Amino acid sequence: MKKLLGAKTILYPTPVLVVGTFDKDDKPNVMTAAWGGICCSAPPCVAVSLRKAAYSYGNIVERKAFTVSVPSEKYAKEADHFGIATGKTEDKFAATGLTPVRSELVDAPYVKEFPLVLECRLAHTIELGLHTQFVGEIIDVKADEEVLDASGVPDLEKLRPMLFAPEVRCYYGVGRPLGKAFSIGK
Repeated sequence: MKKLLGAKTILYPTPVLVVGTFDKDDKPNVMTAAWGGICCSAPPCVAVSLRKAAYSYGNIVERKAFTVSVPSEKYAKEADHFGIATGKTEDKFAATGLTPVRSELVDAPYVKEFPLVLECRLAHTIELGLHTQFVGEIIDVKADEEVLDASGVPDLEKLRPMLFAPEVRCYYGVGRPLGKAFSIGK
């Protein structure tokens, strides 16, 4: 028998995404967001939902661009710090020793050390309640060569992205593969 849990933010897996923006003084900033994911395939788009109180919120509104850097498991401490500290008072890149890279395609920075990056132009802003959803059209995806498979596609086992469990506030790694999609069900 299923137990009623009520209206909660429970959906697994929840990816750990690091949103990159420039502030009004052109200072690179990043924040960790768990409310996000792919939301359209044509054109390719990703959505991230932020509170208005987040420093990155105003940066996205002003610059009309953001990046999404996907941290690997080995950067769990740094990704967590990006979600704890505020860019209003701290240079998060200096604090963690990671490197901001200015995108050549959109007006936003990304994290050099993180193996997968989506560069996005703001396409839509949707007020949802406590959060605002920013939908970014993905202009380009960049991946470190060492996380690509033989066909040039990111390999989940090499990428080793982080997942977040909201109710217990814990990070997880990715488990073993279960089978090929659109195949094992035949």
